[in-house]
Amino acid sequence: LLFKPLESINMVIELFPKGIAGFKNFKEIVNMDPEIKDDEDAIEFIEEPDTIEYENVSFKYSDKLILNQLSIKIEQGEKVALVGPSGGGKTTICSLLPRFYDPLQGKIKINDKDIKSYKLESLRKQIGVVQQDVFLFGGTLRDNIIYGNLNATEAEVHYAVDQAQLRTFVDELPEGLDTVVGERGTKLSGGQKQRISIARMFLKNPPIIILDEATSALDVETENKIQSAFKNLSQGRTSLIIAHRLSTIRHVDRIVYVEQGQIQEMGSHDELMNKGGKYKDLYMSQFEQIDEF
Repeated sequence: LLFKPLESINMVIELFPKGIAGFKNFKEIVNMDPEIKDDEDAIEFIEEPDTIEYENVSFKYSDKLILNQLSIKIEQGEKVALVGPSGGGKTTICSLLPRFYDPLQGKIKINDKDIKSYKLESLRKQIGVVQQDVFLFGGTLRDNIIYGNLNATEAEVHYAVDQAQLRTFVDELPEGLDTVVGERGTKLSGGQKQRISIARMFLKNPPIIILDEATSALDVETENKIQSAFKNLSQGRTSLIIAHRLSTIRHVDRIVYVEQGQIQEMGSHDELMNKGGKYKDLYMSQFEQIDEF
């Protein structure tokens, strides 16, 4: 009768300062002023995206220069793959487009207008990102898919499931789309998480997509399903693809080899292989590793 209440009081005494400290941290984050803001005269992005142009773009993290006077123009509907060694600037190029960061120098334009002239929300509605590390909520499959478009109909959700190569997986589940996936998708494999992310993009239906394949850690069958889903998703859309396995991007319109923040080579797969430069060396090295194994 005496010690149980005392233990409970002791727990409260321990938890109370932790709770207060956590609440203070939460308030700091909520009240944080974002570095990337709308300009005062920013306009809504209402037209169809036509061209994307990086014009002498430079960017640095702390004191390290990541991009150095990089320039490239991408036409509507074009599929462009970014390849090269780690730390070359591929992810940074893609992160600058939806303004997760702003360039140190130069401009990024869509339809010949600086992206800073568009309101952030309307700009990001035009861009869909399939990331390497997919974040899932602790709800159902349906909840996580419909996050791409909260107003989607049931028919649209099923269409997204089909296009993302998820139908067989969903049909095998006793509760189907009502299956709880666990916090951060703990009950799902990496390939299943990524296909859910692709299904979100089908619901969002953006004209510009950024794909981080991240298929190097997946088995061949799962990789083929994701590649098929990527192919469906990129139809008629302007696509920026960060490629890890070079065998997966032979079909794209242009391959851009990025190293030390600059474009070293650019062209189709056949053109770059015939050129015999850095892309060919990287491509052949991947197959040599497979042969040695």
